[in-house]
Amino acid sequence: MLSVLREADGPATAGWVQERLGADLAYTTVITILTRLLAKGAVSRERAGRSFVWTPVSDQAGLAAHRMRRLLDGESDREAVLASFVTSLEPDDERLLRDLLGRAKDEEKD
Repeated sequence: MLSVLREADGPATAGWVQERLGADLAYTTVITILTRLLAKGAVSRERAGRSFVWTPVSDQAGLAAHRMRRLLDGESDREAVLASFVTSLEPDDERLLRDLLGRAKDEEKD
């Protein structure tokens, strides 16, 4: 569903999404899925006449980051979760994470 919304030139109606997904999904099913994605913060919506138009909030990477953050926010021992995550990274991913953290730190100084 999100990939279909990303193909749109702008905000899309549920009917437009349904057409792109195929005739097997009922309109009400599309609305239900879009509403659940809205509750998860993956899409936004705004009024357009008597209905809504839908827009993805971010790209795939942004959505994955949002899910990771939501999972982290749900844990009581953040330090243990982050430590476990970092120690499970492959060396190349660990280097990349260190580089990204260094860049973020440099940007804070500016």
